[in-house]
Amino acid sequence: MALTMHTISGAEGSRKRRKRIGRGNASGHGTYSTRGQKGQGSRSGVSGLKRLGMRRLLLSIPKKRGFKSLALPYHGVNVGTINDNEKIKNGELVNLKRLIALGIVDSSNTKIKILGDGKLTKALKFKGFPVTASARVKIEAAKGSIE
Repeated sequence: MALTMHTISGAEGSRKRRKRIGRGNASGHGTYSTRGQKGQGSRSGVSGLKRLGMRRLLLSIPKKRGFKSLALPYHGVNVGTINDNEKIKNGELVNLKRLIALGIVDSSNTKIKILGDGKLTKALKFKGFPVTASARVKIEAAKGSIE
């Protein structure tokens, strides 16, 4: 079938019938015609309360609470994880580029901190990382260094 103007129709449920108000109680919108019982909104001639204006928009936006730090969080890497990697040899320099190349760290826009979990048997040189106290003890015990 060719696609022409008279064969195009809207998707199922995309076109909604208007609400027929004031056509008796059988219509489901009778008696008060969806206006409620008393008050300004139930009277004729009311075209919506426009007093709030911009304030209504401002009140609808939630208040910001608390504080969001712009500092990047540290990504911890354990000495055991570095030691268990076969590609890292004894006496090798370990820096951010090396950890990314090995797949230990995802990207260069994260801060890395060396943690002391696991065993360290290789004498490695760590450059450009903050190190925890327990990691420092293990690195120095394995004859490694921290720059």
